[in-house]
Amino acid sequence: MPAATQLTDVLKTLADPTRRAVFERIAREGEIAATGLVQGSKVSQPAVSQHLRALRDAGLVAERREGRHIHYRVAPKGLGPLIDWLGHYETFWAERFANLERLLKESE
Repeated sequence: MPAATQLTDVLKTLADPTRRAVFERIAREGEIAATGLVQGSKVSQPAVSQHLRALRDAGLVAERREGRHIHYRVAPKGLGPLIDWLGHYETFWAERFANLERLLKESE
């Protein structure tokens, strides 16, 4: 899959606030069963399942089956396209701020 397509998939997936909250909870917990994600949330089990499927399809979470339970954990490589894209802009803005700082020093 092309990098641009992967980036689009990651951004679309994390754009949904509920899905992002599910992802963040998985990241905080380290690993959590799908049933644990439903408990203590205002989201129904079918909705959590849909969000988990979207996160899995985007490569953002991995699953481990244990009997009837499925445990989810963050798949760090799934964030790769986003990190690469942000890295490009980090360099871009660092150069711009350095140029601005140089310009301000010259104008003093």
